Amino acid sequence: MEDFYQYIYQKQMEVQDMPSNTRIADWAMHVLHLLFPERASSNFKGVDDVRKAFEEAEEELLELLQKTKACSHCDNKLIANRFFEELPSIYEVMLTDAQAIMDGDPAARSLREVIRTYPGFTAICVYRIAHQLWQARVPLIPRILTEHAHSKTGIDIHPGARIGQYLYIDHGTGIVIGETCIIGDHVKLYQGVTLGALSVEKNMANTQRHPIIEDHVIIYAGATILGGQTVIGHHSVIGGNVWLTSSIDPYTTVYHQPNSKFIDSKPIV
Repeated sequence: MEDFYQYIYQKQMEVQDMPSNTRIADWAMHVLHLLFPERASSNFKGVDDVRKAFEEAEEELLELLQKTKACSHCDNKLIANRFFEELPSIYEVMLTDAQAIMDGDPAARSLREVIRTYPGFTAICVYRIAHQLWQARVPLIPRILTEHAHSKTGIDIHPGARIGQYLYIDHGTGIVIGETCIIGDHVKLYQGVTLGALSVEKNMANTQRHPIIEDHVIIYAGATILGGQTVIGHHSVIGGNVWLTSSIDPYTTVYHQPNSKFIDSKPIV
């Protein structure tokens, strides 16, 4: 048992400076609240207060990076600086996602409602923050962020996925988007959609394993699309519960045909 205790202690020493998942997630949600005051009450008295808040968020990101031992190879200061330089562009894309939900969901009454209450919007925003860090080759933190969003919303988006503008996710529960998935602009995803891999063999780690979804595609609830060679052509519609492992041409509609039987019955008196 002494060897076991020594092993656990050594593991603790290796990770003791790693920030907690909660602190990392709190940082991202704070950035989201700075970008969208609709989500939280702010007490800014002027532009200088706003500037200071973003500078403090940049300093916190730098600290998180410096304390992440797996990121010892990173140019932490450059990564933090570039992230916040890119933040206005990320924000503009987030706004397109909010507008897509507003335009696509009859139940949405305002952009403020979408930004503050829709789980799909939250998941997309956290993904976009995580994806920027993923592109900078930051380890661990991007996955921690998207798994936090997954736990809160039921929407699982890998930070490595490449997603265009105006992504529509309404309820979203059960959506899975894999690491090498490529999604174009103006795509609509309903709950329970899986964009996954045909195989999970380890030797496929650096290959295109997940499907490509072109622009203006609608994928309804429960549909499963698998494979790195599977391309869903633009302006296509994939019906609910469809299972696809091969490509389809643009402007194609695919429906699942159930074998359900309906039997008339009379009430028992």
